[in-house]
Amino acid sequence: MDISVTEFKARCLDVIRKVERHRTPVTIRRRGKAVARLEPAQPLPGELRPWEQLRSLGGVVRATPGESILEDEAFEAQR
Repeated sequence: MDISVTEFKARCLDVIRKVERHRTPVTIRRRGKAVARLEPAQPLPGELRPWEQLRSLGGVVRATPGESILEDEAFEAQR
């Protein structure tokens, strides 16, 4: 989506909400020239749980919630 600086100024909050909701970037133009781009924020690595980080990198979690590949005793030994 492209909008002019004037339109962005008038509808700033609405545009930000649309970017957040639809996850689509917006290019802001002045006299037809792109001057800025508003994109959905990517969560910082510390904000995601490990399985969410894996998914964000294109990985797949194959275990069900609570399932582990380690036995309880092995898990405690890993601590």
